Amino acid sequence: MLRTQSRDTLAFAPGEVILYPGVPGPKEPLYRVRQGLVRIQHVDEEGNALTLRFVRPGDFFGEEVIAGSERAYFAEAMTPTTVEALDPARLEPELFKELTQRLVLALHQGYRRIERLVNQRLKNRIAAALLEFMETDVADRDPEGRPLIRLTHDDLAAAVGSVRETVTKVIGELAREGYIKSGYGKITLLDLKGLEELARRKE
Repeated sequence: MLRTQSRDTLAFAPGEVILYPGVPGPKEPLYRVRQGLVRIQHVDEEGNALTLRFVRPGDFFGEEVIAGSERAYFAEAMTPTTVEALDPARLEPELFKELTQRLVLALHQGYRRIERLVNQRLKNRIAAALLEFMETDVADRDPEGRPLIRLTHDDLAAAVGSVRETVTKVIGELAREGYIKSGYGKITLLDLKGLEELARRKE
């Protein structure tokens, strides 16, 4: 973690943990992402990880500090990330309103993620996740201008509620069918329309 010129702005490297599970301290801040991507992840006693949500620029995390409730997740930087530390007791009315709106949106996205876990096959969930990653800082373009997602199979497995071995098999299937091209730590999206159709399908 690096502290920038602004006392309340912190910079984190990819893979660096920003928050750990536990009860927030009395002076712990609320965080807002300024740049990068933060993964909110639950890890069970056996080391199995499940991504609960991704926090993008403008979004907040660490909101349990407002109520003093226990935190049951890790917050980890997925890319070079800058966050702003805010005093929850001194939020201006407009900022508090924005916090509420963004948390409601995050809750809605959480409902959608649960619905996919219950109603969709893994193949469809992976298609939906890859499309969502296009709107984040892990997205890039290959030399031909095609969308490219810089993500490991472990990261993708945590995002869709599965394990790496199974995700790797499905990634291979999607590649054989021409939807994607898989490489080390990256996935190129070849057929966006096809992926969108898969993401909408409930089976």
